[in-house]
Amino acid sequence: MLRVGIIGCGSIAKQRHGYEYFHNADVQIRGFYDLIDARAQALADLYGGSVYADVDAMLADPEIDAVSVCMANAFHAEISIKALRAGKHVLCEKPMAVTMEQCEAMVAAAKESGKRLMIGHNQRLAPAHRKAKELLTSGVLGRVITFQSTFGHKGPEMWSMDKSANTWFFKKASASFGSMADLGIHKIDLMRYLIGSEITSVYSTMQVLDKKFPDGTPIEVDDNSVEILNFADGAMGTVTTSWTHYGEECNASVLYCEKGIMKLYADPQYSLKVVNADGTRVLYALDRLQTNDDAQQASSGVIDEFVSAIEENRPSVLDAADVIRSMQAVFACLRSAEEGRLVAL
Repeated sequence: MLRVGIIGCGSIAKQRHGYEYFHNADVQIRGFYDLIDARAQALADLYGGSVYADVDAMLADPEIDAVSVCMANAFHAEISIKALRAGKHVLCEKPMAVTMEQCEAMVAAAKESGKRLMIGHNQRLAPAHRKAKELLTSGVLGRVITFQSTFGHKGPEMWSMDKSANTWFFKKASASFGSMADLGIHKIDLMRYLIGSEITSVYSTMQVLDKKFPDGTPIEVDDNSVEILNFADGAMGTVTTSWTHYGEECNASVLYCEKGIMKLYADPQYSLKVVNADGTRVLYALDRLQTNDDAQQASSGVIDEFVSAIEENRPSVLDAADVIRSMQAVFACLRSAEEGRLVAL
């Protein structure tokens, strides 16, 4: 039985971490902490457990084995490192941290403590993505030549607890970056996972095209971005992110391979479609990908993977030691957009 605490009680804690821990038979939720006491109490009422006065009180509790870190981006590294040094396993929300130095310090703290540090990259666990990885590894489609991957939705304020355009996601001090790191990290990491090669260079452009604070001034981070990624094995492609997809969410990828095309989550009926070079098609009706439009996001797979990897003492696709390479690409994209040039990793 893994005894857990949740630090930060916004929507991601309520809809995913709390819900999935609650429905995992191998987990006991010990309690919650949030800067706003009422939010922590609301989740304790919903899922059980206590409300802690502060982070230190939770980390000092010997009855807690692991914590989820669901605070604003700027707090990820500080809290994760403190938790690891307190002897707790850590599941940290993405993006991992706001500087490369912080990411490296988190990985070092995990190594020194002997505890597990995982990052909530749920796209690696999506059924169609796992099947796609299996097919690509088998060689049935040959190598990936090019790809297009998009993640866009209405914006984080639409999913936040108070539905306010004054959300921390829009502020440089708390979020550090916008749609590219919030959504693009998922797709950058997914392409690394599927292609099985490392990114060698990136080119990125980021803009604030529409989002505004309540007073009408533009938000402080990007709401749209486009990235070009080049891989060591010769593959190249684009990642696009948006917080201004006001009709419906797009979370699709297309991979153009030597022997055919692979379409992921581009069709509501078939989450994976393979079109072979000879025109034949193979359709996979696997579970759909969870979206921000879902009323209850209960099947990301992240919590089950975190818990089972600890209990079975095995490597995980969520291990920070691998995920940090995706963050290297994110920071290269930020530099590329700032300097207007191709950046090598």
